[in-house]
Amino acid sequence: MLLEYANLSLRAFGAIFAPGRRGWKLSALFDQMVAIGVASMPTVALANFLLGIVLAIQGAGQFAKLGATDLVANLVAFSILREIGPLITAVIVIGRSGSAITAELGTMKVAEEIEALNVMGIDPVKYLVVPRLLAMVIMMPMLTVLGEGVGLFAGWLISVTSLHLDPIFYVANSIQAVEQKDLFTGLLKALIFGSVVGTVSCFYGIQVEGGAEGVGKSTTKSVVTCLTAMLAMDALLTAIIYFIL
Repeated sequence: MLLEYANLSLRAFGAIFAPGRRGWKLSALFDQMVAIGVASMPTVALANFLLGIVLAIQGAGQFAKLGATDLVANLVAFSILREIGPLITAVIVIGRSGSAITAELGTMKVAEEIEALNVMGIDPVKYLVVPRLLAMVIMMPMLTVLGEGVGLFAGWLISVTSLHLDPIFYVANSIQAVEQKDLFTGLLKALIFGSVVGTVSCFYGIQVEGGAEGVGKSTTKSVVTCLTAMLAMDALLTAIIYFIL
């Protein structure tokens, strides 16, 4: 299983540099970018907005005991940029788009459409997998930036309106709380999450067997594997960035 996944991933990343008549189509890439990215924007924005509010309220409750409510800005800023933004965005994309990719490719496999591509001399990896993988890699960081911006705004909004903090002072504290490394960390995580989700979702779709029941089982396995792999990569990247580099 791992060897098959590694083989598919290598073929897919290699085929990215081979567009054309028998490779992946630019129009297919744009279609997938819309399906994966644009369609996910409202859900990503809403989830990060709500989490930004929750984080600010919970932080204010704890910092108030210490008489340091001003530190809410610090908490919201580095938490969203380091972890919450990339993580919650990836979770939403996995549940919405990753599962859809697996189900779509699985249905094509059951309907023998993938076998038909092989008969016509068209590589299914180039034609089907690459546009989805590349769209996932491109859109995940963009969605993460959107989510982080909305989450930071939500923290600012609840702090100014409910905690009565000075808006300019809040922004200044937020800027001081984060480093350049924090910004790049979130984008790096998003890029790797996109690669993992794209390859795993396509792999389980291509591997479907057993008709409609097999599509459902593979979709479930895909979501569980993506979530597990994403959390493992998050832990590994956090350890490397903040303890080694």
